[in-house]
Amino acid sequence: MLRLKGVRHMTFWTGLLLILAGGAMQGSFTVPQKFLRGWAWEAGWLFYSVAGLVVFPWLLLAAIVPRPLEVYAHAGFAPLALAALFGAGWGVGSVMFGLGVARVGMALAFAIIISLTAAVGSIVPLAVLHAGQFFTLRGAMLLLGLVIVIGGVALCSRAGMLKEAALHRKAGVFTRGLAICIGSGLTSPMFNFSIAFGDPISREASRMGANPANASIAILAVAVSSGFVVNAAYCIYLLVRNRSWNAPHPAGILLTILMGFLWMFGMFFYGIGQTSIGQLGPVLGWPLFMTVIVLVANAWGIATGEWRDAGRSAYRYLAAGNALMIVALVVIAWGGHI
Repeated sequence: MLRLKGVRHMTFWTGLLLILAGGAMQGSFTVPQKFLRGWAWEAGWLFYSVAGLVVFPWLLLAAIVPRPLEVYAHAGFAPLALAALFGAGWGVGSVMFGLGVARVGMALAFAIIISLTAAVGSIVPLAVLHAGQFFTLRGAMLLLGLVIVIGGVALCSRAGMLKEAALHRKAGVFTRGLAICIGSGLTSPMFNFSIAFGDPISREASRMGANPANASIAILAVAVSSGFVVNAAYCIYLLVRNRSWNAPHPAGILLTILMGFLWMFGMFFYGIGQTSIGQLGPVLGWPLFMTVIVLVANAWGIATGEWRDAGRSAYRYLAAGNALMIVALVVIAWGGHI
């Protein structure tokens, strides 16, 4: 009995470490892009998209799910179509995510986009799939989380404006970047919708022998590949319009592969870790994952000089805004699992 308790104890801590590692990877995945030299944004984002949204997801699918083509054949057209459709919508948010980071920096972009994604991604499925619960305590908590997110966005926006003023940059550039981040936060939750509406695919994968904890990779591969089409189309459009294509060099390719690896395996580690910690997974795992993403992205943003010479007021607003975002993530996670 003591041995069994010890094994469970170790499984809990292993799961917790996997969640922390997954969050750190997700919060770091855009860092290599800062070191791409001689490449336009669209070139780097295209190579990242190939690695993170096509190569790694389908390699994981082949390794985890037995006979994946049979899984898709048995799951039926409707779940596949919904997963692909919402994946394409998420792809729009993914493009804006990359543009937002390029324009306002990691610290602001991650805080705004991740928090809005969590809020909208929780409220919309509740309203569509469980409308009767919308005016319950659960619905009230999710709405409260959204209100707190809006407050955090306002504070972070003020921090960004103070930073731009201190650095003598044009306010219009920041305003456009802020709008892109908000747009990404409103469209990125479609990733959650693809998982929710594509559930028959993961159930079929489990029936075919996949571990239920990892079976959702069968949905994820479809969704992110659909999102890849949107990302690739926009990047190729920019490459043609701007004539910004350069011959790829090994260092740049390795950096974009690293971006794809960090993004995909960050999500994968979270899925395993959330399952490993048992019943506390949905309650503890999700807010911890989101919080680590925001904190790590902020740390990278500061470490790479995004807020150098921004002034104390900008730092204070940034810290207050991020604190509200973290509170909102906890409230949303609590409300989502009442």
